[in-house]
Amino acid sequence: FRRTVRNASVTRDGDMVYFTVEADGFLYNMVRIIAGTLIRVGLNKLSPQSTPAIIEGKSRAAAGFTAQPQGLMLDEVFY
Repeated sequence: FRRTVRNASVTRDGDMVYFTVEADGFLYNMVRIIAGTLIRVGLNKLSPQSTPAIIEGKSRAAAGFTAQPQGLMLDEVFY
């Protein structure tokens, strides 16, 4: 399966961190895995420069953990 991520951003507002993803569709746990990978980058357990290689390598084992679903929400759907 192939999905195209059109936009991804991380913003901060005080103690809140917002991770926004726009794509043509989502695979099972896709956003949670991306979030887990970004958390590992934030904790300095992965370098930001390693993320393209993780995506291109298509190895789930190289990516971050699957983040918990609490706090995630579907905000809007476009057709």
